[in-house]
Amino acid sequence: MPSVCKPRRFHTLRARLCVPAAVVAPVSVSAQTPPAFVVLVVEDDFFVRSDTADVLREAGYVVIEAASGEEAIALCESGMSIDIVFTDINLARRVSGWDVAERCRAEQPNIPILYTSGKIIEPDRRVPGSVFLSKPYQRADVLIACERLLS
Repeated sequence: MPSVCKPRRFHTLRARLCVPAAVVAPVSVSAQTPPAFVVLVVEDDFFVRSDTADVLREAGYVVIEAASGEEAIALCESGMSIDIVFTDINLARRVSGWDVAERCRAEQPNIPILYTSGKIIEPDRRVPGSVFLSKPYQRADVLIACERLLS
């Protein structure tokens, strides 16, 4: 039986709780349910990406995860409908979060961009109208930033 794993934090220990997929209730969407916003989460740290994705999903967002800038750019260029790009700036490979934002904006000029980093950054490359969220951030900060970008 396939399982669904959700990251959980216990003080400084990070663990994944795995339960059979049959235990996880499917989300039902009625004709009255407004379509969910789609967030592309670009983060090379698996645990940070998973935790952020869980926060967004729990709030009703549809989340697409990308572990690299290259993967994120391919998703943006695929024509997939994305409502927000939430990207770490310092990604492990050659493509940075700056590059992801610029390429996604080239595909969708009005797409909201939410940057994050644990390092001090220079705002020179930020695309207009973007928001920056400093790491470590609180779970609620992610939701507030997304709501701000969508309003």
